[in-house]
Amino acid sequence: MASKNRGPQRGGRNNQPDPITRWIVIGMVSLVVVIGAVFTVVSNRSASNVALPPGASAADGYGIVFNADKSPTINIWEDFQCPSCKRFEDTNGAKIAEIISQGKAKVVYNTLSFLGPESVVAGMGGGCAADQGKFREYSKFLYDNQEQEGSGTWDKPYIISMATAMGLDETKFAACLNTDKYRKWLTNVSAAGGEANINGTPTVVIDGNIIESDQQGINYYTPEGFNAQLVKYGIN
Repeated sequence: MASKNRGPQRGGRNNQPDPITRWIVIGMVSLVVVIGAVFTVVSNRSASNVALPPGASAADGYGIVFNADKSPTINIWEDFQCPSCKRFEDTNGAKIAEIISQGKAKVVYNTLSFLGPESVVAGMGGGCAADQGKFREYSKFLYDNQEQEGSGTWDKPYIISMATAMGLDETKFAACLNTDKYRKWLTNVSAAGGEANINGTPTVVIDGNIIESDQQGINYYTPEGFNAQLVKYGIN
């Protein structure tokens, strides 16, 4: 079948682009690729020179560490807006508090903030609460009073208004949160999560081993299932 006559064609012989045009196009494409690659690297790179909350450790994915000298190590990756994280904390929060208070393991809270601006505000607030030694209290309060994801409730004024109920000095907490003191810290936690192949929340990692969520949710959302996972690593 003959091709339709499309009329005069731009370019060199045999309707091919001339060499100058070809190299200009190649150069422009290469520039776009390089710029995109640089942007990707920069946006996912952990920043040095960032303010870290008390207890935060770069070696532990920038998480806030309890019982730094104990073993094994439990990393808990959560987002304060995540409904499944609330379910996990409602089910296992008391057990984790027991593990911390009795020195049964090193526990690291890695605060992610991928569910939007409210997660970022809540995450920064966690760092500000850690300034006053109240990260766990702050975390429990937010999960106990979690709103629907993306509801618009968790803005700075609202979270600051709850500071006293969390046992925090409101003036100090507000000064910290309003200056975004720990925004870059959250960026570092996110970058560390990517390096650790954390693909969702909650994710519990014990001594580098990710606890997989079974179809019924037993490992994460029942006390018996979660305790069974802990026992595998000698945590009773």
